Amino acid sequence: MSDAIFSPGFKTTPYWWEAAKPNDDASTELPSETDVAIVGSGYSGLSAALELGRAGTDVTVLEQHEIGWGASSRNGGMLSTEPKFASPSALERRFGSEQAARILEDGRATFANLQEVVEREGIECYLQQNGRFVGAHSPGAYKVLEQKARELEQEGKTGFELLPRERVNEATESTYYYGGLRDEDGGCLHPALYHKGVLDACLRYGVRLCSRTRVEGIAHDGETFTVATSRGVVRAREVVIGTNGYTTSVTPWHRRRLIPLGSYIIATEELPEERVESMFRNFCTMSNTQRILFYYRPSPDHRRVVFGGRASFRETSVEASSTRLYDYLCAVFPNLRGVSITHGWQGNVAFTFDHLPHMGMHEGMHYCMGCNGSGVQMMSFLGRQIALKILGKTNRPCGFDGLPFPTRPFYDGNPAWFLPILGNYYRLRDQLERALA
Repeated sequence: MSDAIFSPGFKTTPYWWEAAKPNDDASTELPSETDVAIVGSGYSGLSAALELGRAGTDVTVLEQHEIGWGASSRNGGMLSTEPKFASPSALERRFGSEQAARILEDGRATFANLQEVVEREGIECYLQQNGRFVGAHSPGAYKVLEQKARELEQEGKTGFELLPRERVNEATESTYYYGGLRDEDGGCLHPALYHKGVLDACLRYGVRLCSRTRVEGIAHDGETFTVATSRGVVRAREVVIGTNGYTTSVTPWHRRRLIPLGSYIIATEELPEERVESMFRNFCTMSNTQRILFYYRPSPDHRRVVFGGRASFRETSVEASSTRLYDYLCAVFPNLRGVSITHGWQGNVAFTFDHLPHMGMHEGMHYCMGCNGSGVQMMSFLGRQIALKILGKTNRPCGFDGLPFPTRPFYDGNPAWFLPILGNYYRLRDQLERALA
């Protein structure tokens, strides 16, 4: 692929930043003391800060970059009302029926929680519920979706429909798929505008934001925490770790339990709205069943295609990852060959070894992390749950609170040595399944 795919003025920053770019305008001086110090200014950190601020708690958010610089303003902005982790039966086998029920209940509550915050705070972020289509990349993958549909039926889920191959055109003009599952409840938003809306709400409730403040150490004397930063020291009664895919060696226990993985996204040049609607019926969002996941959606103004996925499992340039994504995009939508791309960017997501999100306490510090690709609503929900826990306003423990948080022997939080091997294996299996169909 030549450089011809890149439009003049191609940007290696997120398309979302055109509407809401991270900046330091709201940053304040570091205080000497605070009730709660929150490390990380993404969805989890700001959601916790918002709930605490509404209750009158003195809160300080510490961010090593600009506020919202990380994945919260870089992701695809896709939402789901149905949890994407293990099946109910698998959860029951592992945790028992009562805990499994709480996990599923809280997983399904994440979308409603986000809607509540958006409406309550008057956040303009193009929140839409236009449905979602998951395309089967092979006949075997379609059979897996059939089993998923049966499980949803047994749980009493409505608003979804299996589409065999001959009906895929009801969801998209693409002929790439062997069928798929359409869920009317899926949705999307503008991730950077949503983050900005939560940030603005935090400021209204008196939350203190400290950007360019790198946390260098955290000590606990049994009563208070001493947080050493690049701008000085702050003492806090409580500490919340909300660093997710950007967790560092400052908190090695958390780092050993997370697999940071680059998620790459491109945005096309502007297209006629009717052309975009032909690819995304009712302007729904889309993803597929490949192990090397790809996800795609219309831009909020319905004039571009935003296409993302695991373009690389090793460090690479945005230009190289954008070229690979473009090839995948044109495999799904061949009529886009020749359309240029205006933006290409990358952000870190955090996966866990058990594929579940986690919240809890370790060494006296609260944490929530491991969104596994569902960070917009999941991290918003878990951040709020931590705040409610600190405030003593919970009726029961959150379903994700205190779950065993596994790691692997000798894993230090740096997956660079095994991710390329694993990625190539998954890519080969995806290719073989499709080639043998």
